[in-house]
Amino acid sequence: MYNYELIKKFVTQVFVKIGCNHEDAEKGAEILIAAELRGIPSHGVLRLKDYLNLWEKKRINNKPNVKIVYETPSTAVVNGDNGFGIMVAPKAMNIAIEKAKSVGTGWVSVNNSNHFGIAGYYAMMAIKHDMIGITMTNANPLVAPTYSIDRLLGTNPIAVAIPALNQPPFVADFATTPIARGKLDVMHRKGLEAPIGFVQDKYGKPSTNPNILTEGGAILPLGGDREHGSHKGYCLGSIVDIFTSVLSGANFGPFVPPSVAYLPVKDISVGKGTGHFFGAMRIDAFQPANDFKKQMDKWIETFRKAKPIDGQEKVLIPGDIERELEVTYKKNGFPLMESVIKELKIIAEKYDIPFFE
Repeated sequence: MYNYELIKKFVTQVFVKIGCNHEDAEKGAEILIAAELRGIPSHGVLRLKDYLNLWEKKRINNKPNVKIVYETPSTAVVNGDNGFGIMVAPKAMNIAIEKAKSVGTGWVSVNNSNHFGIAGYYAMMAIKHDMIGITMTNANPLVAPTYSIDRLLGTNPIAVAIPALNQPPFVADFATTPIARGKLDVMHRKGLEAPIGFVQDKYGKPSTNPNILTEGGAILPLGGDREHGSHKGYCLGSIVDIFTSVLSGANFGPFVPPSVAYLPVKDISVGKGTGHFFGAMRIDAFQPANDFKKQMDKWIETFRKAKPIDGQEKVLIPGDIERELEVTYKKNGFPLMESVIKELKIIAEKYDIPFFE
């Protein structure tokens, strides 16, 4: 088990070493560690190697000038200047929050960014302001629409965070596919098979190979196949793609740049970089905040009391598992796969940074 403060310090030092300013470096490290603490290692320090490889190939700007390029009192379009998404996104969400403080709601669409880690982190930024947070991002195309073998969409996650009074907040953070690419990577590293309905081969046939993407296969939309509602997952992924890219001027669908350096940049571009979308809604723009949060407590308590199926665990509220893991991992440390440790040691040696063991 590894201490989160030590790893956060290490990751911060890596980002500073490649030229990021300390504030951005620390925020980027915090977001990667947040993924580990919340039990989402597919978006944690596993990604550091990918980010560095992109920077080394001059495909990411380590000193971006993140700026608003268009705005109204309640909306803005932000150009991320091709920066690390984990450093661009917090700034964009803060803009949405500040607009919500002024006029009730704030909506920010981002172009020219890159992979931004876990969507839930940014949605939860709104909670402490008595706001509801909403986050989306598109991603490089690995997902085939229902009935297709073409990879046209990303895993395109959605996150919504809603505060309560005495109960913990409701935090839904999910891909619009049965699995994220990073989790397939974790399965592959562990020698596991992917469940049927998660991926297909290059001919559109069901596959259990978690490494099938390297062989021309694709991730399926949420639902897996038409009979199990994959058309609904396809719709959700499409909505995210449009909100994050068509609305912002980022690349959409098959034109989104890859988040790993071993995949080439496409010859054709229809926009700028990867796109995100952020929303913040002030609760007291609808009703007194405490009245709403009391009702949220009742909502959460009602669902917690739902009778479980015989032999099954209790019914959970979105965010329960991640919150409980965060408490445990902050106290006792969190696990890292041996393959990730090896990668971090190589990074430490390469950039002449003390390792945390």
